[in-house]
Amino acid sequence: MFSRVSDYLGVFKTATRARWDPWTPLALVALSLIGVAFIYSAQFSTPLTNWLNQLVWLGGGLVVYTAVSLVDYRIWLSIGHWFYLACLLLLVLVLIPGIGNERYGAQRWLDFGVFALQPSEPAKAAVLFATASILIRARLGSIRNSFGTLGKLALAAGVPMLLILLQPDLKSAIVLPPMVFSMLYISRLSSRFFAVALGAFLLLLSVIAWDMHTYAKFMKDNNLSYLKDKGAYQVRSWLPLKDYQRNRILTFTAPEVIDPTGTKDAWNLNQSLISVGSGGLTGKGWTQGTQAQLGYLPPAVSHNDFIFSVIAEEKGFLGSLTVLGLFGIVLINGIRIAGLARDRFGTLLAVGVTVLFAVHVFVNIGMTIGLVPITGIPLPFISYGGSFVLSCCLLQGLVQSVHRFRKDFT
Repeated sequence: MFSRVSDYLGVFKTATRARWDPWTPLALVALSLIGVAFIYSAQFSTPLTNWLNQLVWLGGGLVVYTAVSLVDYRIWLSIGHWFYLACLLLLVLVLIPGIGNERYGAQRWLDFGVFALQPSEPAKAAVLFATASILIRARLGSIRNSFGTLGKLALAAGVPMLLILLQPDLKSAIVLPPMVFSMLYISRLSSRFFAVALGAFLLLLSVIAWDMHTYAKFMKDNNLSYLKDKGAYQVRSWLPLKDYQRNRILTFTAPEVIDPTGTKDAWNLNQSLISVGSGGLTGKGWTQGTQAQLGYLPPAVSHNDFIFSVIAEEKGFLGSLTVLGLFGIVLINGIRIAGLARDRFGTLLAVGVTVLFAVHVFVNIGMTIGLVPITGIPLPFISYGGSFVLSCCLLQGLVQSVHRFRKDFT
């Protein structure tokens, strides 16, 4: 193994000759600056200085991005399994009382003093490496011939997902299946598998819908409040959902049931819709958005989960379109780089990262305008968060490495 690692590290001798892709880094820098500016704006009326912390994380992220970009991505074939095991260890440690740090009713952080790490973030890269490594060593065909590979993938992705759900952290778990399925798709697995997977997904949605109906009936029959008696139903249900997660789903599907006045669980969504709708074409101006400045869009979410709402209110349709355009550059370029990859491993990495980012962008923006339930998924390079920023930089650094060491580089 060490000789292979030495070979890969030898690429530093020729690193300056490899051509960089300029488009994604430029788009990422622009998104990062927009993020810092609107984190500042969202907290303009408060003494908080999270925008300064974000600058520090972005500085660290730049180091991570550059380091990962300079090294041949194939090194992860040799050390990826160690990275995966390290991430599993962190996911186990965070669940141990006294080691994991609990916030807002969830045990998701490891506190190192100056930095609190959220292990679910590097776990995304760990699942990416594990999935790509398994797929390049397998020959997929019919479902019957692929049982062994699918079993390995289910284990490799399922164990981290289970540990993440136990925190609980639903938002970090639900972004992993689309990434894995996209990598399976380009590996040309039998189309019957995806038909079966779609059927299973629809069945799951039906089960969740039935559970929501039962939940609403239980609360009504027992004269319980959705807002005050959270936890009363979850101990009776066999689905691994918390009652506050059920409330989020009901806020999306039936807000008149859970919050008829719109002042409780539906508050954030209602204020987000007002923010987005009041921005007009050009917006109210930077730091001039009333929803965040007056606290209608709560300070706890305006700088992370709902930062797109702040952008839409203060920079309007044109500002929102600019953000979407920058993400479009990142995503389209990621697919282009996947096509330029020198081998199947590089293609899988680039596609996996791109789909992961696409899910983040779609779900985050979708929840701010009422298209999907509120899940708390952050917006890459714009939402506040140290672990998330570093994870995004690592993943995009991989895509840059795939480009730098592509098939036409000699």
